[in-house]
Amino acid sequence: MMSLKNKIIAVVGGGPGGLILARLLQMKGYKVKVYERDKDQYVRQQGATLDLHEESGLKALIAADLLNEFKKHYRPHADKLRLTDHNAVIHVDDHTSGAPLEKSGASFRPEIDRGPFRDLLIAALEKDTMVWNSKFVSMQPLNNGWNICFDNGSAVYADLVIAADGANSKLRKYLTNIAPIYSGLTIVEGNIYHAATHAPELWKLVKGGKIFALGMEKSIILSAKGDGSLSFYTGTKEREDWVKTSGINFENKQEIYDWFKERFADWGSEWHELFESDDSYFVPRPQYHFPPDQQWESLSNLTMLGDAAHRMPPYAGEGVNMAMLDALELVEQLTAPDVSAIKTAISKYERAMCQRAAEITEVTLQSMENMHAKDGLKFLVDMFRLTH
Repeated sequence: MMSLKNKIIAVVGGGPGGLILARLLQMKGYKVKVYERDKDQYVRQQGATLDLHEESGLKALIAADLLNEFKKHYRPHADKLRLTDHNAVIHVDDHTSGAPLEKSGASFRPEIDRGPFRDLLIAALEKDTMVWNSKFVSMQPLNNGWNICFDNGSAVYADLVIAADGANSKLRKYLTNIAPIYSGLTIVEGNIYHAATHAPELWKLVKGGKIFALGMEKSIILSAKGDGSLSFYTGTKEREDWVKTSGINFENKQEIYDWFKERFADWGSEWHELFESDDSYFVPRPQYHFPPDQQWESLSNLTMLGDAAHRMPPYAGEGVNMAMLDALELVEQLTAPDVSAIKTAISKYERAMCQRAAEITEVTLQSMENMHAKDGLKFLVDMFRLTH
């Protein structure tokens, strides 16, 4: 039986995957620190709400004994969806289906905002687990582990490093040089604070839930957040180098708005509210994925989970769920009674994870393609009617 008990474990990245991993390891009695580049816990949390799936995210949450805590913070109606066309005409409305909320089964996909979710995961960790303001720079092999250097000048040793540092992972290259593939689609992510004031019509339309608007091979996805803000993603087919060659300064709202009015000229003007407030931010995100058949040689002192391992576009809502399931499966392998070596445990985890991620990547890319096809709305309406 191998022992991780006296080993130092470093998790780089304090997103849901890294945090749930640290919690699960601590429950088994292991020593773990989480290194996060954010200055502190109270940095504004960007991004859309998260919906947790029963077979992955919720499963990990239950294993971490955090379901009751989660139930205090999740937003019961946030998973309600409206599908609209490019003129904001509603074609499917979850709000009118009247189905009971506390249903279990595949359709129970509770939503939670990133900030409260991160807070509850951090609160479940031992004191001083989090090491803030630790932006990873590099690491060098040392003894049987790694010497990790951060840009604040500090360096730490760890016997086992877990890369949980997201889609643009800086640690991944220490395991593999397999490059991501551009999906053909670029998202402009935006967030409008105090949306009831700044985007009142869209705030009413989203009704505390989500909107998927499709048409003309483009998409807009809106999510209401508990803090009263509205997050959104535009989805358009652009060249891979578009962010650089477009000439748009993405710090300048007016330039993005001008682009939007031109690119979405064949959409209704209802959507212009997204760009009319100054209390907002925007980030362009070209969408990449790793080749579904990716493999690498497992190491005994380094592995990765979540987007670092298998980034993909968000069109199946699987990112956070995959990361949390990775964490659960990694801990199960590392603590399995019959595993004799850490490398064996990691290798078993990585093989299963790569296979699972390959399937989800295929599903996600197919879904992305269907949603941005000429009859994307019809595809989504039909799919929605099948599953509800």
